[in-house]
Amino acid sequence: MQAGIVMGNLASAIGIGTEDAALVAALKAGSEQAFGMLIAQYSQPLYSLIARSLQDPADAADITQEVFIKVFRSIGSFHGDASLRTWLYRIALREASNQRRWWTRHKRPELTIDAPNSAEGEDGEDAMCLSGMLMDSGNSPYDHAAQSEMKARVEAALRELPEAFRTVVILREMEGFSYEEIGEIVDAPAGTVKSRLLRGRAALKQILLDQGLTVRELNRPVPATVFAGGTR
Repeated sequence: MQAGIVMGNLASAIGIGTEDAALVAALKAGSEQAFGMLIAQYSQPLYSLIARSLQDPADAADITQEVFIKVFRSIGSFHGDASLRTWLYRIALREASNQRRWWTRHKRPELTIDAPNSAEGEDGEDAMCLSGMLMDSGNSPYDHAAQSEMKARVEAALRELPEAFRTVVILREMEGFSYEEIGEIVDAPAGTVKSRLLRGRAALKQILLDQGLTVRELNRPVPATVFAGGTR
């Protein structure tokens, strides 16, 4: 009883949920069981994020392992300024970015980040966005084949985006983070996140069109399960 009260007070004090606070406290105490729980809960989501962030998804397993090593070593520095999930994603993206720099030999000229974009609607939403492509559309063999092909094309197109754009598109459309949470992860204001997201969506649409997709194909819904589990 007393332990529960103390943990609740701790959660309130550092601004994170009671469940996260309990897990963090156990991790800081060196609990192997808590570390195992952390891996079980976050290994697949972080793997998916990293795989989509790298030019070569084959490196994702090693980078994911490195992320958890970094988490284990630096958990003492986690003070609850952001949620545990946000903190983990921040580390994962940093490691993926480091790996991408090693992998990259030649980069195409990047779009100007945060430049104005006048092609959005009233709410700043581009006509084509991944959330619209991830709706359920059926389960016929043809549908599954089309979904598989679309997944491969989108995954490939994402890797052609400038890193800043790709990151916010993945975090928003595939991971479901809010603008504020993404801002915490990438250390940018929510307005900057929105700008990068709009530019990223527009760039992604153009890449897919350049690959030969039609506007009709871009607007064809694709089940969210297509992207479940990443590219592993």
